[in-house]
Amino acid sequence: MTMVRSDGKARPPRPRRIVAGHAVLGETAPLLFTALSNQFWTSDLAQPMASLPVTIFKFAMSPYENWQKLAWAGVFLITLGVLLLNILARVFLRNRH
Repeated sequence: MTMVRSDGKARPPRPRRIVAGHAVLGETAPLLFTALSNQFWTSDLAQPMASLPVTIFKFAMSPYENWQKLAWAGVFLITLGVLLLNILARVFLRNRH
């Protein structure tokens, strides 16, 4: 099902766009390969960037127990973020469809 905007261009319905957005948030495997594993923040888009999934992966593979605990905390933060976005999407789109 596609909807047509006032300018004549087709776009997917809003719930499908939200599901697609959540799918993008869940795609961490490509990020592990494309972020190039920088540990530091940079504003230059041509340089490797730090990201939470890469940091979680590095910390989880570490032999240090406190780093592994930090990795679990990072996983918890990502899970809470996706859950919060799902709840907000349901609340705001409850009466629109």
